[in-house]
Amino acid sequence: MSFDEKRPNIEIDSISAGPAIEGEVSAKSIVLNSSVGKIECLYHTVSTKQHAVVWVWGYAGGYGGPADNLYQSMGEDLVSEGIASLRVNYREPGNLEEAILDTIAAAQFLSDEGYTNIALVGHSFGGAVVISAAPQAPNVIAVIGLASQTYGATGAAAIAPRKLLLVHGTNDQRLNCYCSEQIYLWAQKPKELVLYPGAGHGLREVKTELRQLLHGWLKNNLIT
Repeated sequence: MSFDEKRPNIEIDSISAGPAIEGEVSAKSIVLNSSVGKIECLYHTVSTKQHAVVWVWGYAGGYGGPADNLYQSMGEDLVSEGIASLRVNYREPGNLEEAILDTIAAAQFLSDEGYTNIALVGHSFGGAVVISAAPQAPNVIAVIGLASQTYGATGAAAIAPRKLLLVHGTNDQRLNCYCSEQIYLWAQKPKELVLYPGAGHGLREVKTELRQLLHGWLKNNLIT
């Protein structure tokens, strides 16, 4: 599925082996040698290339994700549903514009691989990254923002007609849940907002519920 927004011309020139990552046994470490630079990723592959998720983290970058390595566990779990995952480590952590380009490049790689239904998931700073990247990235049909910041997310209306899920904890001391509530107001349908009472910025308090929510939501909205 595709939409007709203008997008930057990002090319993936080649793929090379990435550095070994401690504790990662099911994901392949790769480097996307792209027209915007070298982007390190962890790639959970599947045999039939149709459905995939791009995962990006917060301001400091990295692979694990919130809620005690959510991205690693979700990447491993979704393989059983036929959904691949590409976990992205920013080239320049904290640089919003470059992180957006990294995310678009990741979606371009997956599209080049043959994936037609792609979701973008980001936490905190990464929430704004995926919200900004979605209208410009190929084959993206769904977006999830976890404890997102508002800076960089004011264009949330452009996500439609893609599906949007926003998740936030009501006890977030870093980015108040007002942030996701505001993004929800900016966004157009289809959109959903889930607030977890008492959960903080990392969503550790609801990690089991969050995994269940994301697993079901991604399965339902990617496998259409």
